[in-house]
Amino acid sequence: MTSNETTLSSPALLELDGLEVRLAGRPILKGLRGSLTGQVVGLLGPNGAGKTTLFNTLLGFYPPSAGRATVLGRDVVTDAAALRSRIGYMPESDSFIAGMSAVRFVRMMAELAGLPPKPALERAHEALFYVGLGEARYRKLETYSLGMKQLAKLAQAIAHGPELLLLDEPTNGLDPSARQRMLSLVREIAASGVRIVLSSHLLRDVESCCDSVIVLKDGKAATIADLASERASERRFLEIELRSDEATGPAGFSRALAELGCEVAELPNRKLKVVLPPVVDVRTLYRVAGEQKVQLRRLTSSRNSLELLFMKAMEEGGGANAGL
Repeated sequence: MTSNETTLSSPALLELDGLEVRLAGRPILKGLRGSLTGQVVGLLGPNGAGKTTLFNTLLGFYPPSAGRATVLGRDVVTDAAALRSRIGYMPESDSFIAGMSAVRFVRMMAELAGLPPKPALERAHEALFYVGLGEARYRKLETYSLGMKQLAKLAQAIAHGPELLLLDEPTNGLDPSARQRMLSLVREIAASGVRIVLSSHLLRDVESCCDSVIVLKDGKAATIADLASERASERRFLEIELRSDEATGPAGFSRALAELGCEVAELPNRKLKVVLPPVVDVRTLYRVAGEQKVQLRRLTSSRNSLELLFMKAMEEGGGANAGL
């Protein structure tokens, strides 16, 4: 199930240069720019942000209206046919053929990706055993549970040995146990050398698997960030809850923290996500709270920078270099 291991000289996983896509005359992707070089890239954004449209564009299904995109150093328009043999795609929606067994379906998809019939059948068996469906591989797909269908979609995406996987909401609808199994498989596949773009609206999924992230908002790149660097940094992340009966609210407190060099994102229910710079300690927060006449009901520390990054991206909706 492995591909050639990536090296330091490997091309960027994804390069976007002013990419625009219009469907039925309506702009969906709007001037996306940026370079993503991680082993596992997270594609985040609310529903309707353009995540699936970006996938379909990278696969050559939607032509760019302007700009260009390259995947693994190849142009998605001029090298579309060559790219499809190097990419495995797991769609969000089920795309099965009625009456087909899992092994027959995965074999067919491997043949469509370019494998001859006999190797395609061998790889279909291997892929289904790998994801845990070996005992059920002869059953018809319509008899599968939701979790099994998700695993079957993953199996067909990896059967031909791609260099890159595009996973569109792979944990969608899964119970906690099945979700952890899926994320574990994603991490295993990445460790084998296959590069991955994982689209999700679940921050925890991206946090657990990805080393870089692009956040889409209304078809634009709100931020691009290196999560590996964020995790390695010494910045301190806090969640602060203010008393609910405070008359002044969090706005004045937030402004005062920002003046100290803190990064602040306001959450619902009078909560704040705060990044403390090295020169600011927790005692300073209590001093500022006293000056602003607000009371801190709860203060907790966290290593999770992704939630703050996402909240700021949704608030600001800036360009590709926005964010932390």
